[in-house]
Amino acid sequence: MSEQTNTSSDRRVVIVGAGMAGVQTAVALREQGWDGEIRLLGAEPHRPYDRPPLSKAVLLGKAEGSAFEVDFDSLAIALELDREATGLRAAERTLDTDTGPVPYDVLVIATGADPVALPGSEGMPGVHVLRTMDDAERLRPVLAGQRDVVAVGAGWIGAEFATAAREAGCKVTVVEAADRPLAGALPAEVAVHMADWYEHSGAHLVTGAHVAAVEPGAVVLDDGTRIPADAIVVGIGARPATGWLAGSGIELAPDRSVVTDDRLRTSLPDVYAVGDCASFPSARYGERLLVHHWDNALQGPRTVAENIVHGPAEGPVYDPVPYFWSEQFGRFVQYAGHHAAADELVWRGSPDSAAWTVCWLRAGVLVALLAVGRPRDLAQGRKLIERGARIDRELAADAAVPLKAAAL
Repeated sequence: MSEQTNTSSDRRVVIVGAGMAGVQTAVALREQGWDGEIRLLGAEPHRPYDRPPLSKAVLLGKAEGSAFEVDFDSLAIALELDREATGLRAAERTLDTDTGPVPYDVLVIATGADPVALPGSEGMPGVHVLRTMDDAERLRPVLAGQRDVVAVGAGWIGAEFATAAREAGCKVTVVEAADRPLAGALPAEVAVHMADWYEHSGAHLVTGAHVAAVEPGAVVLDDGTRIPADAIVVGIGARPATGWLAGSGIELAPDRSVVTDDRLRTSLPDVYAVGDCASFPSARYGERLLVHHWDNALQGPRTVAENIVHGPAEGPVYDPVPYFWSEQFGRFVQYAGHHAAADELVWRGSPDSAAWTVCWLRAGVLVALLAVGRPRDLAQGRKLIERGARIDRELAADAAVPLKAAAL
């Protein structure tokens, strides 16, 4: 992995990607004392904005936007919008863009992720994704008109869109190929309890259903079922936006994420990667993680900035407890940790109730937690995960006992 030297007023940092990860990296560099040039390049024409409100307030017309409250001029951050990265020539320390080359001394890749397209739907009128401000703006009149909508995919985005669409008064059908919602994120014994949320909200959830074709005004399933739709919203996942790095020599993982070390340095000299486009090794969990969530895009930039400013000998290691939240069907859902290697599951409260928590243990140690309407469990559990605490199972299973009291 690359080696960086300390800050210098004649060294240039170029950040490609003006989402949360890119903006926070630029701000953190100034906070850490970087006095050199900072150029922040964004592919969109809009000033940098926060994405979570897109599926909520912006989509429902309750907010006109979600721009970051950052004074780029006062921080001497050169913000260059509507400028898309097209390639990287590391030997020449040059970033290629659609409006010309950009030289750098240090490069930070923060290009995020792109939504996965539904095969056969590309370019078809009435088919939407929900990733950018423009996506939300195109969907607003659909919700305002209380139209019939079909969401393909019952993951986090599908659930949040269905929630907003029902709030707007739309007729909503959610089509999911798996036998339950959130199949890619949670085990069946947990996710199965979330299926009823759809029906209780007035949305119709169809599981075990594969889309055979998308037609103007309808979704056709592989069993021949035809579901009318004034709009179709596709939420079947996202992939790191790294296609522009082809031929650059940078190492990519099988999932197309940029491979970084524990300080978020890439395989190329003086090149970092952060946020949705980068995977990092977690000593805490013993595997490489690719985290597509807001908190990762907020926390990672601090590590990048400190390592650029202070050098890798003094800079911090990045090994967070992943965290995310989702507001869906009147519930506040929070998750912390990583449960893939857990060997035991402990329930706190009934999943049929309004508030409950699931704890995942590995050899008695709390490694992950899902809290529905129990934010105190999440706050306490996250701290327990960070310190690798062993848990008393009986106390943890008693929802009336504070979770922190279950630590051994």
